[in-house]
Amino acid sequence: MNDNYVALITGSATGVGRACALRLAEEGFDIVVNYSQSQTEAEETRTLVEELGVQALLIQCDVSDDAGVRKMVGEVEEKWGRLDVLVNNAGTTEFIEHNDLDAVTEEIWDRLLGVNLKGPFFCIRAAAKLLRESDIGAVVNVSSTAGVDGRGSSVPYCASKGALNTMTKSLARALGPEIRVNSVCPGPIDSRWLKRVMTDEQLAEMTSEYPIPRPALPEDIADTVVYLALGTSLSTGQMLVVDGGRTM
Repeated sequence: MNDNYVALITGSATGVGRACALRLAEEGFDIVVNYSQSQTEAEETRTLVEELGVQALLIQCDVSDDAGVRKMVGEVEEKWGRLDVLVNNAGTTEFIEHNDLDAVTEEIWDRLLGVNLKGPFFCIRAAAKLLRESDIGAVVNVSSTAGVDGRGSSVPYCASKGALNTMTKSLARALGPEIRVNSVCPGPIDSRWLKRVMTDEQLAEMTSEYPIPRPALPEDIADTVVYLALGTSLSTGQMLVVDGGRTM
């Protein structure tokens, strides 16, 4: 059995996932760095984690592939014999105007639900045995305010995150008391994701009238993830919105 706690963060090559990996490494966790396509960035995350004095395990896996997820968790068990925190951060979207219904293909629906909803379920199911054996077993799902108010990059994205929030509640009931399951719901994040479709100036303008008038940084979301994973022992089935007051 590994002496350090172990955390698996899906989609941890960049952005919020990388920030979560580094924050949990600072807390003394050994880290599983998961990626689907961004190998170079994932290797950078592994290096940054190891520079903090803990071990890192790099695993390529598309979370929408149930067999691949089971294999990934099996690798974690083989290497360290434990898993204490699971952060379901991997996600994808398509930027489609909500009134453009014809642009939403069945393929888009299947991909977004596969990664954003089925993926977290597959990861939780595969990890449940190890998480139950931990004295701090915790799951944090990285959701979105799109799953709260229906405003987001596309209708399928909003639907996938709304379903993830509901699943968070269902699994909190099903897996308690050994495993706590919570979600963090960020608003706009200053990250590569949004930079695909807007400039820094557009992002600043979009958030300028929020009570806290700025977008989130990946580190803001990582702080919340660490709180839900380690900073509370009684919270489960909760969706914690971190959006500068946007949805208030």
